[in-house]
Amino acid sequence: MKSIKDISILNKTLFVRVDFNVPMDELQNITDDIRIRTVLPTLSYALDHNAKIIIASHMGRPDGKVDPKLSLEPVAKRLSRFIEKQVTMAPDCVGPDVQRIVSEMKGGDIVLLENLRFHKEEQENDEEFSKELASYCDIYVNNAFAVSHREHSSVTGITEFAKQSVAGFLLQKEVNFFKKAMNEPMRPLVAVLGGAKVSSKLGAIENMLGHVDKIVIGGAMANTFLKTFGYGMGKSFIEHDLIETAQKILKMAAENNIFIYLPVDAVVAQEMSAKAECKIVPIQEIPETWMGLDIGPATSLLYKEALDDAKTIIWNGPMGVFELDAFSRGTISMVNTVANSYAMTVVGGGDTDVAVHKAGESDRITYISTGGGAFLYLMEGKMLPAIKSLNAVEHRVNGNGGM
Repeated sequence: MKSIKDISILNKTLFVRVDFNVPMDELQNITDDIRIRTVLPTLSYALDHNAKIIIASHMGRPDGKVDPKLSLEPVAKRLSRFIEKQVTMAPDCVGPDVQRIVSEMKGGDIVLLENLRFHKEEQENDEEFSKELASYCDIYVNNAFAVSHREHSSVTGITEFAKQSVAGFLLQKEVNFFKKAMNEPMRPLVAVLGGAKVSSKLGAIENMLGHVDKIVIGGAMANTFLKTFGYGMGKSFIEHDLIETAQKILKMAAENNIFIYLPVDAVVAQEMSAKAECKIVPIQEIPETWMGLDIGPATSLLYKEALDDAKTIIWNGPMGVFELDAFSRGTISMVNTVANSYAMTVVGGGDTDVAVHKAGESDRITYISTGGGAFLYLMEGKMLPAIKSLNAVEHRVNGNGGM
């Protein structure tokens, strides 16, 4: 996978796909700009080479319709402040107006295209849409790890038509950190998995069994594993169709001497509400009309001991409904445990990222990934479609002499 540093970009026009899908409040004020800051090294490098920079991103899920609340205009203003340079906001991402703006660009100019997902063709990986995006540039740069598991026009389709396609520094950094953690880990290697559903993490768990020494499981997905022991679990969320699969995973782990840690107590309530009465109970004693919404203090202590000797930790998914303060202590405790460890720590997943920042421990994590779905894709042992398309371009150029 070639990076932007491996080719000449001097005075060239770059189409840089980024992930500026930042959280905003009801007044469209950006509440967390980490995703903007992480792409600055790539943009600075391009500016140092007098490149013309066209930036493209999506925002939210407008389903192919224009939604002013999902405009990237606030992002253009924040980016201008960061790079101390005017960023021109295009009225659209394709069409005559965009073509005119691009044709008038000079070296060092930066244009931010409007939300790609205002056009349904983006998510449909439409060929004509991909072709028009590619027509704006000399070089396509993928710097959007968070969407690199998507086969969208601006992620994979554009590489079929761009003259050159390479990775930006962020995409390269994300993949390299994960490779180091998985392929050349200091051991013990521990995977921490949380979130709501076993089904969404099933591929990751099965793949991790071939790499890790321990797996720590929290969040609602732990309920399905606990159900295999015949515990009542009250009204806790359980994927009943995956109980047998969970049993097989536990058996497979035991046969391979891989320790799987599950909750021993839980914070429970009768409803998922900030106003709900809650209490801590042993996992075998969840009342019939109550549900587990966070791991309890004994579990947090158990998980800390499980991670004490870890040399590499990969974490994806919260330990409970951490968005509500009453059920956030388990996740915050895990953040502190990971941050205080002597291991190389790689944290991925949108919710996990938010939890780390909420706990104020982001500076003490080795690497925080910008991607949730893409990070999970790597945990499943799959090659990201974006990387596959960049490698395919490289093969066409060097292997078959096709370009």
